[in-house]
Amino acid sequence: MKVLKFGGTSVGSVENMCNVKHIINDGNKKVVVLSAMSGTTNRLVSIAQDIEAGRTNDAIDKVNVLHQNYFIVIDDLLTNTSLNSDVKNYVSRIFEGLVELTNREFTETVENIILAQGELLSTYMFTSYLKQEGIGASLLSALDFMKIDAFKEPDLPHIKRHFENVLNNAEDSEIYITQGFICLNNEGQISNLQRGGSDYTATIIGAVIKAEEVQIWTDIDGMHNNDPRYVENTSAISNLSFEEAAELAYFGAKILHPQTVTPVRKDSIPVRLKNTMKPEAHGTLISKNTSGNGIKAIAAKDNITAIKIKSARMLQAHGFLKKVFEIFETNKTSIDMITTSEVAVSLTIDDNKNLEYILAELEKIASIEVDKNQSIVCLVGHSVVNHQDTYRLFQILQDVKIRMISYGGSKNNISLLIDSKDKINTLQKLNDYLFELVTL
Repeated sequence: MKVLKFGGTSVGSVENMCNVKHIINDGNKKVVVLSAMSGTTNRLVSIAQDIEAGRTNDAIDKVNVLHQNYFIVIDDLLTNTSLNSDVKNYVSRIFEGLVELTNREFTETVENIILAQGELLSTYMFTSYLKQEGIGASLLSALDFMKIDAFKEPDLPHIKRHFENVLNNAEDSEIYITQGFICLNNEGQISNLQRGGSDYTATIIGAVIKAEEVQIWTDIDGMHNNDPRYVENTSAISNLSFEEAAELAYFGAKILHPQTVTPVRKDSIPVRLKNTMKPEAHGTLISKNTSGNGIKAIAAKDNITAIKIKSARMLQAHGFLKKVFEIFETNKTSIDMITTSEVAVSLTIDDNKNLEYILAELEKIASIEVDKNQSIVCLVGHSVVNHQDTYRLFQILQDVKIRMISYGGSKNNISLLIDSKDKINTLQKLNDYLFELVTL
């Protein structure tokens, strides 16, 4: 059995839903994971922000507008009178529930309930559409099996046990539809896998059922060798290893949730990235296999803060770095890059939520310099640090001010820290020259 995930753009219009129907209607059993319709999650975030700020009337107005927008889609999608009425009743209950939430004290749980509604809406509508088209489909609630533990990691034993129960109790169908992104936390409350989490849902399910393949369908034909939002003439990469894909996803490739390949890597379950609008395109196949050495792709991660910790007296003292790392651990903040010199250590973080407390603790043991608005440019490829042409990278970027370099920590990754204002220029320079010098 395969697992296919379709993103928000793929189910963002009636035309695109029709495309998805044609893709999945091949007579083979499969699990289909859906995101919310494009734009819905952003609107739900705005509603949650209004409720938190006490702007109740604004929140209700936005709920009502979104409600009417869904009715328009339903009328275009469902010509069957009975199904049309059933889906409108379901959708109305969802939006009535959102209005009721405006009267509750705003908490993280309330916010998560609001954000979960997008996936519940899209899956109910799409399942009804398939039934209208005569395609056997069953709707499985992700809240009946998808759960994270106290560390916000997937509770795989729970998921496996409960997914099997849900599947066994469902009506036998060609296609099983479920929600991406949403889950329960360790206390049984509605939570989520963070933005892009539908990819993660798909590979988690793929891992627990030992799927033949997991397919991630989006609006772009695979992982590109550079960021097409900033650079022209990028191209899709036909094959990546799990390690290469994980590096690119973590360091900014928006097509994948950073944890996507983690669940399936152990069992070597391939992940294929495909374009809903161009299903005939090869896309990108992520597997245990490696192909070719050298730099294959570039990604960039923004909103990075660099911290230089300088202490001539203590840096070489036993236990100093341990104290530094404990400060970040206590404040639940992960570190992306790190370099050291004789008297200083520089590192980067992408989460400033606890920066004030981190700096206060660091200043007790060292002097601190902080640079915000930084970007990490990551160059990824199999054995990239050993490739004969990698040295040319530094010739290409001789006019770019590089704040930090991470080289050798991974054989598949070289990371450069630069000022964010130099990011686009850096990506363009690399694209113009590097891929002409290195065989992919």
